[in-house]
Amino acid sequence: MAATKEDYGAKDLAVLEGLDAVRKRPGMYIGTTDSQGLMHCLWEIIDNSVDEALAGFCTKIVVTLHTDGSITVADNGRGIPVDKEPKTGLTGVEVVLTKLHAGAKFGNASYNAVGGLHGVGSSVVNALSSRLDVEVDRNGKTYRMEFRQGHPGVYTDADPEHPSPASPFKKTRKRSPTELREVGEVPKKTTGTRIRYWADPEIFNSTARFSYEQLIDRVRQTSFLVPGLSITVIDESIPETGDESIDDVREVDGPAAEAAAVPEGADAAAAPASSQEAVDRHMERRSHARVEEFLHTGGVVDYVDFLSKGEPVCDIWHVSGEGTYQEETQVVGPGGDLHAQMVERTCGVDIALRWTNDYETTIRSFVNVVETPGGGTHVDGFLNALTRQVRKNVEANARRLKVNLKDSATKVERDDVMTGLVAVVTVRIAEPQFQGQTKDVLGTAQVKPIVTRLTDKQFGEMIAGSKRGYKEQSGRVLEKIVGEMHARIQARKTKEVTRRKNALESASMPSKLSDCQPGNDDIAELFIVEGDSALGTAKAARNSMFQALLPIRGKILNVQKASVSQMLANKECASIIQVIGAGSGATFDISQARYNKVIMMTDADVDGAHIRILLLTLFYRYMRPLIEHGHVYAAVPPLHRIALTGKRKGEVIYTYSDDELARRTAQLNRDHIGFDGDIQRYKGLGEMDADQLADTTMDPRTRMLRRIRMEDAAEASEIFSLLMGGEVPPRKQFIVDNADDFDRANIDA
Repeated sequence: MAATKEDYGAKDLAVLEGLDAVRKRPGMYIGTTDSQGLMHCLWEIIDNSVDEALAGFCTKIVVTLHTDGSITVADNGRGIPVDKEPKTGLTGVEVVLTKLHAGAKFGNASYNAVGGLHGVGSSVVNALSSRLDVEVDRNGKTYRMEFRQGHPGVYTDADPEHPSPASPFKKTRKRSPTELREVGEVPKKTTGTRIRYWADPEIFNSTARFSYEQLIDRVRQTSFLVPGLSITVIDESIPETGDESIDDVREVDGPAAEAAAVPEGADAAAAPASSQEAVDRHMERRSHARVEEFLHTGGVVDYVDFLSKGEPVCDIWHVSGEGTYQEETQVVGPGGDLHAQMVERTCGVDIALRWTNDYETTIRSFVNVVETPGGGTHVDGFLNALTRQVRKNVEANARRLKVNLKDSATKVERDDVMTGLVAVVTVRIAEPQFQGQTKDVLGTAQVKPIVTRLTDKQFGEMIAGSKRGYKEQSGRVLEKIVGEMHARIQARKTKEVTRRKNALESASMPSKLSDCQPGNDDIAELFIVEGDSALGTAKAARNSMFQALLPIRGKILNVQKASVSQMLANKECASIIQVIGAGSGATFDISQARYNKVIMMTDADVDGAHIRILLLTLFYRYMRPLIEHGHVYAAVPPLHRIALTGKRKGEVIYTYSDDELARRTAQLNRDHIGFDGDIQRYKGLGEMDADQLADTTMDPRTRMLRRIRMEDAAEASEIFSLLMGGEVPPRKQFIVDNADDFDRANIDA
């Protein structure tokens, strides 16, 4: 029974001490207790090691995924302090791992630009772990400490080589000496930290799953953002394959990377003692099938190159510099009290950007290597300056770009600028203000004008063509952006007239469209038919209640190699976009599509296959959601018609390849079934009569359709760029390499 008003008193108040509050409300610290929260714990530990690299004291990090589900993060940084912190009387290790809002990152002496700013990362992971072990190399010695659900103590493992949260644990009593103990010796110059933790199943829900792919993506991006830092991921869940068969996947670049990488097959234990020895020892005798090392030297420029998909419109442009700003902050005084103080901060800016002929936008933003997927003041400053400079230069080149400045509708918007843009925006500042512990959005307002000023000046020189070597590139970029503007305006106009209710009353639809009757949107089908001859037969074969026909003349424009303006100017491409009625590119709205199925109906020959791939390129580049949601199909017309004789006279068999024809005729001969030796071979859809076309290709009850799927968007983008792009040598090499594996049945797979 709930307490009454009179009964309610101080006895009803609960006081959660230490890390108990974290275990009670974990969502306040890691966002969720599902897979996202599980991965967030790992990011907190890795970020601490990365902060050591940013401070210039760490060159190597090793992340090991153990078979029991635990994870070890090892680095060759300075090592967590092991001496006692004066205020608490606890060792630095225990302070960092058990006290919220504690650490060296609240001051400016040890760290200047870091990711873990709230001082809760390591302690929160400790609180949410069923067990956490830490080892520190400092002062020529190795120190060790263990925790259970955030409480210090000592585990007694039956097998020290295989520690477990289930081992007997003796909790340290209050006011007892800390359990940090010496467990070994290392060379004087060897320093570093190793943390192994087991996520607590009492905290994380049953659906929480660790993602190896997310880990690799995060490690890769960190290696780009911290040039020269080597990060290795070891996955012990792969069965061991012997001492001499390490499948070592390395991703390194540049002379520095070659010098830093350990030669494949080398014995790490035999290397001379150095600041990396502790980390190298951690990798000894690791004979697993999956070991991936990442080491890059090119920074954000290399990162943009990695993220870019499709044909580049320009080279990678680089904006960098720094600025200062004043900020009032709470500073810890000599007595341990906080007081407000105005300090001068330095903001370092590093941005790389490029446009491709794709219509998707890829912007990755970071603050001190921590990704900010929600953006923030640094991204706002960048995009504001980018849009302003593009508008300024479009107006200055209006005549060449064929832009009517008197028309108020022809104004470049931010979406036009962002279409096809690939950018990495990074800033490094001391004590950034994030919106929430999960650090998704940067809130430090003073960063915005600094990023805006640097982007205005440096990008302004590039897009204006005043900087040497940028004139031709800037011209291509402006043409692309203006093309996107025209596409957006045209899409908006099309949406206003292309809903079926109004389409039949409007003369704006192509005259060659044979539309279906309105009111059947959920089953409506659009057949894109090759040639006028096939159109005549298809008109007689279709069900006009729900089947529409749009003929095209031969092979349409290859939009992978054409600009947006060229695509819109192409009569066939413009007609297809207009008839489907959902717009194109970034403005495509699948909910406005006038048909449930878009079916490519072409001849069953090489030319027909070529037309299908050109149509698919158009759909992929400008109407991709149609493919992603399974609305695009390829009709499968037959190649041969076998007329049976004798008792089965009047029956026909259709075959779809020469091999199938040979098999069916051989089977008919074995079964002593007669057939007309003059087998009809269709050269095109136009050779069929209406009944044959309906039975084999158009009637939903008897036809066969092949749905076009796109399981992996990134891989699909690479394939389209390779096969349909302007670079001939890679395409030729691909054809040569895969000629032996060609299978005609997979043309539309």
